Amino acid sequence: MKILFYCQHVLGIGHFFRSLEICRALCRHRVVLVTGGPSVAAELPAHVREFRLPTLEMDHEFKELRTAAGGDIDTIRNVRRKQLRELFEAEEPDLLLVELYPFGRKAFRFEIDPLLEDMANGRLHRCRVACSVRDILVEKDRPQKHETRAVELLNRHFEAVLVHADPNIVRLEETFSRCHEITIPLIYTGFVTPGPVPGARQRLRAELGLAEEDRLIVASAGGGSVGAPLMEAVIGAFRLLPRRCAARLQVFTGPFLPTEDFARLQSAAGEESRVTRFTADFLSYLAAADLSISMGGYNTTMNLLAARAPALVWPFGQNSEQRLRTQRLQALGALRLLEDSELEPSRLAALAEPMLKAGRRPVPGVDLAGAAATAAWVDAGPPPTEGERMP
Repeated sequence: MKILFYCQHVLGIGHFFRSLEICRALCRHRVVLVTGGPSVAAELPAHVREFRLPTLEMDHEFKELRTAAGGDIDTIRNVRRKQLRELFEAEEPDLLLVELYPFGRKAFRFEIDPLLEDMANGRLHRCRVACSVRDILVEKDRPQKHETRAVELLNRHFEAVLVHADPNIVRLEETFSRCHEITIPLIYTGFVTPGPVPGARQRLRAELGLAEEDRLIVASAGGGSVGAPLMEAVIGAFRLLPRRCAARLQVFTGPFLPTEDFARLQSAAGEESRVTRFTADFLSYLAAADLSISMGGYNTTMNLLAARAPALVWPFGQNSEQRLRTQRLQALGALRLLEDSELEPSRLAALAEPMLKAGRRPVPGVDLAGAAATAAWVDAGPPPTEGERMP
């Protein structure tokens, strides 16, 4: 089967890596991953090819799109729309997977809607269409107008909504009030995350020269665009921990942390601290860690659960998405939520020290098999009946 997977990330990297993990699970098919956000260095499996549209990204206030090099945005829109259509015509996919849209990414309707309409009107090859969406949606300025439009698009053009969540933890209707008006199936796949390879903890700790009694703290900020305050607090707190509580600090700032912030963090780090932007072996670091201190994005928190890492999590405050997820997982005992006031280094150190001493690794009962379940849905083909709704 030929699959076109459209994924547009605009600020962080979570959408990209969640989509890539689903692509890995679609190993029985030929997949073209269509991207158009800031470039992310990632190894693709043999059955996946990335097709990059000219870059568009969102400013940090999420108010407007901008081009990577300051070019004319209307010109970039026209080029992208043309390239996406030409790709669709050349590939003639059996399935179009659209990440987040129409629940979000309204700014990209200029290139998605023409494909959907031309398929519906017979001007383009018709294929199955499904939406791939995470657990929690961010709030909108005009929610009723937004939800009306999303429902209309879903019911007209899509076959199913694949919700990458465990419904026992959070359900889509908690952040999208008109789910009852969606007539196509809402299918909960479970959360999407890879897991650490067997023996990852022992291997990485040996590579780092850590004895069994040594403690490793891993700090991370997702894509890095908004993570500098947390990373500064972690480096300050690390200096205040008793020597017996922390042997090593590894900071991953994220690839999009501004250069001046990255340089400042490197200068502030002591000899037992290492500051780098990114690692392809992040799951192994979490498995090896005795404590993770991180942002609360979807991918990071699911990675924490998969690696069973003790965790302090600071949710991004611009919207309620990360806080809601973190609160639900805290209620399970999977992690501990950090408030803004707790980023003061002495308070953060006071929270970290007992967790490092305890050495307990959480075992939350959460469905993390979302990638495999998504692939199983794709492999099963079109449903035998229309309108069936999954629980």
